[in-house]
Amino acid sequence: MLNVTTVNVNGLRAAARKGFMEWLAETSADVLCLQEVRAEPWQLPDEVRQPDGWHTLHAPAAAKGRAGVSIYSRREPERMRTGFGSAEFDGSGRYAEIDLPGVTVASLYLPSGEVGTERQEEKQRFMGEFLPYLKELRERAAADGREVLVCGDWNIAHREADLKNWKANTKKSGFLPEEREWLTRVLEEADYADVVRQLHPDVAGPYSWWSYRGKAFDNDSGWRIDYHLATRGLAERAVKAVVERAAAYDLRWSDHAPVTVAYATGH
Repeated sequence: MLNVTTVNVNGLRAAARKGFMEWLAETSADVLCLQEVRAEPWQLPDEVRQPDGWHTLHAPAAAKGRAGVSIYSRREPERMRTGFGSAEFDGSGRYAEIDLPGVTVASLYLPSGEVGTERQEEKQRFMGEFLPYLKELRERAAADGREVLVCGDWNIAHREADLKNWKANTKKSGFLPEEREWLTRVLEEADYADVVRQLHPDVAGPYSWWSYRGKAFDNDSGWRIDYHLATRGLAERAVKAVVERAAAYDLRWSDHAPVTVAYATGH
């Protein structure tokens, strides 16, 4: 099996103090994709930056204290890359990928956006550049006989089943018609599969993010915005998907929960 986990850590230094390291010591993940690391590698304690038994790739943002993605792999990658060839976004700490035998695994932190602000325009520009890259990545991988898995915080709930209170959010960033349509294009035009939804087709959620405000976590009033999007061959080998939701509000080390999928590696 290849076990892959994605989680937005909401600041890795803070998460490490609140339980991330204990979680890391227990996880069965072979690959871990982190988003919103919000630290330069040198700012991370040694045991966080390069834990024993892991190979790490860090892609911090040029803007201090923002974004940042990382990938931890138990197996040494054959190749590592940060950014996707974008003049605007390659320094923004939003994308990294590694090659393992037969599969490219990427960590994505798509801009969150805010309607009516420059942040939403930035999100739209990112989406406009990223979709062609996803197509190119799939085509390149297919030519090499490889699969692709892009994990991360996509900051878009695709369907009504992907957020608890969808009616109140139809004009909010993350559930705008144009954002949802773009994600449909990722699945249809670029030909990726939403692995968790494929394994849990008829359920609400499973949600992966809950606001710290109010009783969102206690009421499971969440959003499903953390995805495993895979090329078809890999998606067909997905056997189990779990959102590792904390047992209680005060046991969380992020406002997101890890999303873990097990992929069968044999044929």
